[in-house]
Order: sequence, then structure tokens, then C-alpha cells
Amino acid sequence: MQDVKIAVIGGSGLYNMPEITNKETLQISTPYGEPSSEIMVGTLHGKRVAFLARHGAGHIYTPSTVPYRANIYALKSLGVRFIISVSACGSLREDYAPGHIVIPDQLYDNTKLDRGRTFFETGLVAHVGVAEPFCPEFNQQLYEAIKQVGGTAHHGGTFITIEGPRFSTKGESHIFRQWGCSIIGMTTSPEAYLAREAEIAYSVMAHVTDYDVWHETNEPVTVEMVMKTVQHNLNIIQRAIAVVVQNMDENAVYDCHNALQTAFMTNRQMIPDEILEKNKVIVGKYFD
Repeated sequence: MQDVKIAVIGGSGLYNMPEITNKETLQISTPYGEPSSEIMVGTLHGKRVAFLARHGAGHIYTPSTVPYRANIYALKSLGVRFIISVSACGSLREDYAPGHIVIPDQLYDNTKLDRGRTFFETGLVAHVGVAEPFCPEFNQQLYEAIKQVGGTAHHGGTFITIEGPRFSTKGESHIFRQWGCSIIGMTTSPEAYLAREAEIAYSVMAHVTDYDVWHETNEPVTVEMVMKTVQHNLNIIQRAIAVVVQNMDENAVYDCHNALQTAFMTNRQMIPDEILEKNKVIVGKYFD
């Protein structure tokens, strides 16, 4: 256990920031396998921050095969209490334009495969509340930081997670708009839910790369389009992360930091010791 309370999950380029010093690379094994990548830990504005490449070095994991549980477990084992997720997204709204950054407040899981959706399986049952899937207080901090560094930010909106790796059909895109979704991506589910089970405050900086495929006057999304906007936004995202880290109280306690307090269903005497041992990083404070 290290004293690392802040983490950033995104592309490997995020930690190429001149302000980061005292860098070290950690290899962490978990009961859920290896994380997507080694974890780079460095000092930013006097605070230790962990950076994890969601899709692995060289982008080798598809959205469906990212080891989400291993990633969250590894960060929790370091002592992480706050996660800034950086994700590319498509816009399902005219006013959320490419180049803008969205801090969503709702999440819809439209994935199909089992990506490792929960830490709680047979033998240890818990039902965690996710009515507000992103930490509202942390959301506000991210939103203000983006504005402070000159980015165009939007606060609020429903983020729909699709399976991928393909992009949507026009029919799907129009339906998602009818459902009231604002942005679309491939990785926020189950990452946000696992972070809540781990009692970590989790918020997303979603940078809009395209209008998905619904927009009649813009070209349908392509990989080239996504990467061009990602690179354009990288400096703004890096500067916003630095501002958040500098200004935040890494010891603040929000509702999500006690998400498991009333979540457990299984009688303590019925929980096998090996299951408690497997999940001790997640539930240890409740079953010591």
C-alpha cells in the first residue's frame, strides 16, 4: 500500500507532462489478473498521482477485453481515492461539438459481453447504489478546471457505453439520441461501477471527437478523426488535470467513499475466508 490518492486512467500520453517529477513504474498483480499496463506514479503539485493506460501500452486491448477489475483493484491497492477518467467520445447533441469536453452526470450501460461487471459474486453479495454514477463534487472540480485552462466544457449529460469495437450504425445512433443520451463511448461501463464498489470517487473528462454517425452534414466517425481530435485536446486535458490535482483536497470524504456501508447482503458467517481474502483490498475495512 502506497500513499497515492489520485489516479488518472486514459492514454499513455497523459503522463508526458513536464510538471511531473519523481516518476516510478509499478507492476502490480491482482486476484483479477494483471492490469492493462504498468502503473506510472509521479509527483504533481506535491501530490502522488498514478497514471494507468486503459488500453495498454500500444493500445492492445479492445473495449471489451480491458481488464477493468484488475485496473480498479490495482489502483485501490495503492490507496487511490479519486480517479479522473479521460475518454474519447462521440457527440449525440448538436451543441456538444468536436473539441469540446463533457463532464457527464449519468451513465447508461448498453454493453453486451461480461467485462467483469462487479467484484461481488457468489459467496459475497452486495448491491451498491449508483443512482449518481459519477461523483458530483468531483465532477464540479473537473468542470471548473477545464474552464480555467480555456477549454470549452459542458457539465451534465448521459454517457452511453456501447460494446464496440465497431462504431454505431446510423439507426443505432438515432435511437440513442431518442433515448436522451448526450455522448457515446466504449469503456466507461463497467469502469465507473467498479470504482463505486471500490469506494473511489470517479469522474470522466470525455473529449468529443466527432458527431458519431447521426449528423447529416458531418462525415461519419473514423479512427483518423478520433485521433486528430484527441491530439488537439491533449494539452487542455493535461493542464486541466494539473489544475484539479493542485486545487483538490485529496482527503475529502464524499458519499461514494462509503458506498458499501449498507450494501452487503450475505451473512458474515456464510462468507468463505478465501473470498474475503480475494477482495480484502475492496472490503477489508468492513470485515477486519
